[in-house]
Amino acid sequence: MIFGATGDLAKRKLFPSLYRLFEKGRLSNEFAVVGVARRPLSNDEFQSSVKESVMSALGKDEKIDEFASHFYYHSHDVTDSSSYLSLKTVANDLDEHYGLEGNRIFYLAMAPEFFGTIALHLKSDGLTDVKGYKRLVIEKPFGHDLASAKELNGQIRTAFSEEEIYRIDHYLGKEMVRNIEVIRFANAIFEPLWNNRYIANIQITSSETLGVEERGRYYEKSGALRDMLQNHMLQMVALLAMEPPISLTTDEIRSEKVRVFRSIRNVEGDEVNQHFVRGQYGEGTIENKKVPSYRDEPNVDKESNTETFVAGKIMIDNFRWAGVPFYIRTGKRMATKTTKIVVQFKDIPMNLYYQTDKLLNPNLLVIHIQPQEGITLHLNAKKAGVHLDATEEKLSFANTGVNAMNTPEGYEKLLYDCMRGDATNFTHWDEVAYAWNFVDKISAEWEKTKANYPNYESGSMGPKAADGLLKKDGFSWWHVDELEVDDCCK
Repeated sequence: MIFGATGDLAKRKLFPSLYRLFEKGRLSNEFAVVGVARRPLSNDEFQSSVKESVMSALGKDEKIDEFASHFYYHSHDVTDSSSYLSLKTVANDLDEHYGLEGNRIFYLAMAPEFFGTIALHLKSDGLTDVKGYKRLVIEKPFGHDLASAKELNGQIRTAFSEEEIYRIDHYLGKEMVRNIEVIRFANAIFEPLWNNRYIANIQITSSETLGVEERGRYYEKSGALRDMLQNHMLQMVALLAMEPPISLTTDEIRSEKVRVFRSIRNVEGDEVNQHFVRGQYGEGTIENKKVPSYRDEPNVDKESNTETFVAGKIMIDNFRWAGVPFYIRTGKRMATKTTKIVVQFKDIPMNLYYQTDKLLNPNLLVIHIQPQEGITLHLNAKKAGVHLDATEEKLSFANTGVNAMNTPEGYEKLLYDCMRGDATNFTHWDEVAYAWNFVDKISAEWEKTKANYPNYESGSMGPKAADGLLKKDGFSWWHVDELEVDDCCK
């Protein structure tokens, strides 16, 4: 059951992802999807909308009629028990028609203020009284701060156990994010070096060229700190920093990630502005087009204090990572659209070789998450010729090439995991709570003062203060647009 089935998320992501699973045979013919929303629609109208969404996203129509025939529509008021009783009748009929044995997944693809209400009604109106499994999938944001997250979790836990709650973070469905564990734990050349003896710093960049577009009302309440750092960025930090799990089970992997969250050094008060930089985009030019400042976007306060950019230094106080900074930056209206992880290894004790007139570059491991997917290892090798000058060489593997055609989209993988009952790549409540506890201290300090916005031009890589954050540690941001996967490897 998809609550919010007429919304943008369902049309752009969920319907196409379900179709790809059906196309690949991972969905049998014994399935049904109930679209739930306020708008009055007939089953035929809803099925036409589903087909249109799939065609628009994938350009495919093979078995599209057969696929869409499994979709049904229910006009619904999320606050009215009678609507849930009607929905229960629909669900029971479909259980019998398709032989579903009472297995139900409830996907809440709608405004988060309704999450608690829907969960409570599902319980009180009997939709969770099934002989099969029941699972609740929730999109971010999970609360607005730790207090609201606790309140929401309390409501949801009255109807579902922790094992039945799937808090979706679509970054955890991305191919190269899921690959972090394999890169680390399946390669003897990396894991022995994955510590403070050999790594100088780790940089995580997630930049967008788009502005807030039509999301101004939502973004005014969240900002980059809550929208990106609290979930996506901290999840990547946890995967990079976690200890090897005892086994690759959901509980063991989650346990190691929680240990990382517990080890992250909290910053508060005056420390916040020493470790973190906020920004808001002004006017600028992107792809030869003039774009407006954030404050001139629709549904945005003309004096908005909301940040559209965050950069920070995260320290992890444990034996493996003591002294190694994890630098993160994320923002909108930046020079390039990319998500990359750059692992910078320490220099060798004495440089004997030179690149022309400068010292050798450090070795880098670059994990390309989007839009490219792949791995690049930056090494130093001898230049061709008689002299012993060195030059930088790159070893690359690209998922976008022939080695990995048709890489599954994030939502497709996460939906499939949920159907199989694999919660490994969904966030546990403990992770959510620790992340909010960390972020709340930063937002509390920033809310005390009015920032000097706008402080970076659209089409740049953020405010100058973000460069100073690394400069005082003797480092600098790597130019992510220069760290692409080589064309020869695509």
